[in-house]
Amino acid sequence: MKVRATVICEQDRHVLLVRKPRCRWTLPGGKVEPGETKVGAAARELQEETGLDAEDLLYLMELQSGATRHHVYEASVLNIDQVRPQNEIAECIWHPLDAVQNLNASDATLRIVQAFKRRL
Repeated sequence: MKVRATVICEQDRHVLLVRKPRCRWTLPGGKVEPGETKVGAAARELQEETGLDAEDLLYLMELQSGATRHHVYEASVLNIDQVRPQNEIAECIWHPLDAVQNLNASDATLRIVQAFKRRL
């Protein structure tokens, strides 16, 4: 089972999504490295993929999708206007929460966003 730290950044009912070249939209995040905490992986992946620094990370949920267990965090960020695709990420977008299901997004992303919307 793969363990992934996944991050939700929400601003004005929009959620931050990222995409690698020729791939579906996903929430920022990635593999938890050996010796790394899940929250540490979430902060690192957010910074590596988008340039955003998490001021605070709140653990929201655990979700299993296929062979991956997602540990989902909500991030508060200070430098929100500095978001930009980095490393393997080709695009970053702020997309309306209520329209994520209209995108070509991963099943895990759709399920996490749906659960997150119920919290609001």
